[in-house]
Amino acid sequence: MKALHNRISRKELKERIAKDPTPRTTVSFYHYFPIDEPAFFRNSLYASLESVGVLGRIYVANEGINAQVSVPSDQLTLFRETLYAIPPLHGIRLNIAVDSQGPSFFVLDIKVRKKIVADGITDPDFDMQRKGRYATAEQFNAMAKDPNTIIIDMRNYYEYEVGHFREAIEVPSDTFRQQLPMAAELMKDKKEATILMYCTGGIRCEKASAYMLHKGFKNVFHLEGGIINYAREVKENQLDNLFIGKNFVFDERLSERITDDVIAQCHQCGAPADTHTNCANEGCHLLFIQCQKCAEAMKGCCTPACKETLLLPEEERKKLRKGVDKGQHIFNKSRSRLPLLQKKEFSQKESLSKEAPATDAS
Repeated sequence: MKALHNRISRKELKERIAKDPTPRTTVSFYHYFPIDEPAFFRNSLYASLESVGVLGRIYVANEGINAQVSVPSDQLTLFRETLYAIPPLHGIRLNIAVDSQGPSFFVLDIKVRKKIVADGITDPDFDMQRKGRYATAEQFNAMAKDPNTIIIDMRNYYEYEVGHFREAIEVPSDTFRQQLPMAAELMKDKKEATILMYCTGGIRCEKASAYMLHKGFKNVFHLEGGIINYAREVKENQLDNLFIGKNFVFDERLSERITDDVIAQCHQCGAPADTHTNCANEGCHLLFIQCQKCAEAMKGCCTPACKETLLLPEEERKKLRKGVDKGQHIFNKSRSRLPLLQKKEFSQKESLSKEAPATDAS
């Protein structure tokens, strides 16, 4: 029987892909639909996609599928046909990455989850089938220029920081589950207003639109295909681009540049910068923004303590890391830690005991 899981170490896979000259295209897609047997669906999907050479991260749950993948560019047609052969996925929108420079994934990883995006919703009356109306890029622009439209960014703090739509309201949070009730509370006196929501690829703002309707809001829209599809439609149809900066993405690339605007700052010196990196100390791996000057001075580390750790012999670093679960640190940049990072006041113990929030993709 063919293996339905990867059997090779991630380190070896990463080295293989780094050396592989095969052009690859990064694609994301999602679809809310009922899946009675997620494990069976997952195994069947793994076998189908693995045969096409697909790499990436896919979540399957009773409520649907959420995927970010890397496909050999010459297999895109076969990939689309393979997906569309699955009845519930026939004809779904595939978001092609704005910028596919560099490898985005190194392994095919399909996981069964309780939900395809962690939302914290427990109300049994919540219904994803009752969601807001789609807005195309052209419709989004027209609505955005109306002073009576309220634009809400349904992404995390570190995503908004490097790029967002002009006039968009940030709901400052570390996770989507925190953000949903915060958005409803923030807009509690605007239930008759036109609300326009957006996110990276559409999955979060689609659920957010359903949540807002559930909470009594009347006129809710969400950007079809998110920022990724918006950037494509703007380019293809020569529309005004109302997004500024970078679009943060949840893969090895960490971002796609949409415009040349640099709207963020280095978390260490405050200079203009919008390059996310992970702390070079393996026991930390914190995600933060670092300019080139600080990257050279700090050896890619977030604090002096991590820099000191990086200079230790590998055996000593292994001892420090033993028993430490860094979890989803690749996407961990809690607002609460930024003042500490900017003041460089992390102790060695703190750098090895950070808790990571759940990753929100798409």
